[in-house]
Amino acid sequence: MITVQNVSLRYGKRVLFDEVNIKFVPGNCYGVIGANGAGKSTFLKILSGEIEAQTGTISMNPGERLAVLKQDQFGYDEYTVMDTVILGHEKLYRIMKEREAIYAKEDFTDADGERAAELEAEFADVNGWDAESEAAQLLSGLGLTEDLHYTIMGDLNANDKVKVLLAQALFGNPDVLLLDEPTNNLDIETVIWLENFLADFRNTVIVVSHDRHFLDQVCTHIVDIDFSKVQMYTGNYTFWYESSQLALKQRQDANKKAEDKRKELEEFIRRFSANASKSKQATSRQKLLEKISVDDIKPSSRKYPYVAFKPEREVGDQILRVEGLSKTAEDGTVLFRNLSFTVNKGDKIAFTGRNMVAISTFFDILMGEQKADSGSFHWGVTVTNAYFPKDPTEFFQTDLNLVDWLRQYSTEKDESFIRGFLGRMLFSGEESLKKSTVLSGGEKVRCMLSRMMLSGANVLVMDDPTNHLDLESITALNNGLIDFSGNVLFYSHDHHFIQTVANRIIEIGPKGMLDKLMTYDEYLQDDYIKEQRQSLHKGVPA
Repeated sequence: MITVQNVSLRYGKRVLFDEVNIKFVPGNCYGVIGANGAGKSTFLKILSGEIEAQTGTISMNPGERLAVLKQDQFGYDEYTVMDTVILGHEKLYRIMKEREAIYAKEDFTDADGERAAELEAEFADVNGWDAESEAAQLLSGLGLTEDLHYTIMGDLNANDKVKVLLAQALFGNPDVLLLDEPTNNLDIETVIWLENFLADFRNTVIVVSHDRHFLDQVCTHIVDIDFSKVQMYTGNYTFWYESSQLALKQRQDANKKAEDKRKELEEFIRRFSANASKSKQATSRQKLLEKISVDDIKPSSRKYPYVAFKPEREVGDQILRVEGLSKTAEDGTVLFRNLSFTVNKGDKIAFTGRNMVAISTFFDILMGEQKADSGSFHWGVTVTNAYFPKDPTEFFQTDLNLVDWLRQYSTEKDESFIRGFLGRMLFSGEESLKKSTVLSGGEKVRCMLSRMMLSGANVLVMDDPTNHLDLESITALNNGLIDFSGNVLFYSHDHHFIQTVANRIIEIGPKGMLDKLMTYDEYLQDDYIKEQRQSLHKGVPA
C-alpha cells in the first residue's frame, strides 16, 4: 500500500499538484490519466521518490518494496540480461553478488564462513534460490529466448532492452509497481502477456498509459489529474470516459429534471456493471462498480479537438492495386516480399507486422517517397490521397507561425477561417501564432491532422498517427476515422484504435503477407491465423 498525504508541487507560478490526498491499496490496478503536461509522469516520480514534493508525504508500510519501470535503455549496458532483471530487487542482487564473491575466494577464512552462513539465511529469506528461474520465466514470457538471457545488455536491440527493463520491474513480486507507458515499443503478443500478468498480480499497480485497451483490460480504478487535483474513480478507462461524458451532457442540459438525470445515471451504472464480466479483472471490478453511487460520477473538464475528414469527391471502384511488391533494406534485411492485394471501396485496412520499419517503408513506397525493389502498384484515377508519415519533422522546418503554416495547405486563405480551424484543434488565441519550429510532438500531430482534413482526400494513409497524442486527441481521431466515408490504410500500436476503425487486417513480413477481412480481435484470437503468423515471421524475433 502507498499513501499520499497533502502533496503539493509547483514550478514557478504553475501549480502542478495541490494538496493531493489519495491511497493506493493492494489488489487494485490504478490507471493514471491526464492531458499532455498535466503531470502524470511527474506524479509517478514523486511516488517513487525520484522527485521530492514541496509539501506532504509519501508513505508505505514497513518492509514493503517498490519497483519502477526504468526508462534509460543504456543504463545497464555493461550487465548481463539476467543480472539486469535481478537488479530489480536490489537487496537480493547485493546478497547474491556478495555470496558469490565469498565462495570464489581461494583463501576462505573462518570469518568468511560465518558471513557466508549469514548470507545463505538472507538469500533464502528473499527467495534467492528461485531468482534465476523466475527471471527466466519473465524474460521468456516477454518474448526473449533463452539464448539471450545471459547476453550483455549493450548487445541487444532497443525493443529487447525495453522488454528486459519491464522484466526487471516485474521481478520479485514487488508490493507496489509503478509503470510509465509499459506498452511502448511492445509487439501485440507481449502486450497480451503483460495484460494477463497484471490481471493476476495481487499487489498494487499504478500505471500511466495512452493505450485505452490496455487500461480497460488491467485497471480497477482511474486516477484523473486535472486542474492541479488528483481524483480517483472506480472502474476502467471506458467507464470513466463514458460516465464523465454522460455527466457533462446532463450538466449542459438545463431543462432535464433532476430525477430523470439520476435514473439515466443509475441505468448507465447497471449496464456497465453487467459488461464488466468481459474483462480479465471482471470479478473485482464488478463488485466495485456495484458499490458506485450516482454522486460518484463527475463531468470531465477535458477538451477534445474536432477531427472530421470530409472527401471532396467520392472514390470510384478502382482504388489501389498492389502486385508483387518487394523491398530489402540496405543492411540486407528482407522487409517484405511479394505483396499483392486490391483495396476495395469501404476498406479501412490496418497494416501490422513485427518490423515497423517494413510498414513505414511500404507506406513511403505507396506515396512515392521510396522505390520498391520489384513489383508495382496503381492508384485509381478518382483517388486523392493524404499522407501522415511516421516522422513529420520535415514539414516543420520553417519559421512560419501556425496560421501561416496551415494557410499553405488551405484553398481558403482568410485568416479568420484559418484561426477558427486551429481553434477547433485546440490552438486558441496566442497559441495560433506559435512558431512551427517550437511545437511539441502532440502539437505537430494535430497540425498534420489539420493539413489532412483541409486536403479533402478520399484515401488516407496514416503511419502511427496516435503517437504523441493524449487520450482526448486519440479519441477524437478515432471517432473521426470511424465516421470517414473514404478509405484508410494505416498502422497503429493502439489496440482499441485498430479494433474500432479497421474492417480488414493485412500483416506483412519477410515471408509474405496475410490478408483477412475481419476485426482486429477476431484476427488475434483465431488459432489457425496464429499458426500462419508464426510462419510469416519465421526466424524473425518477436
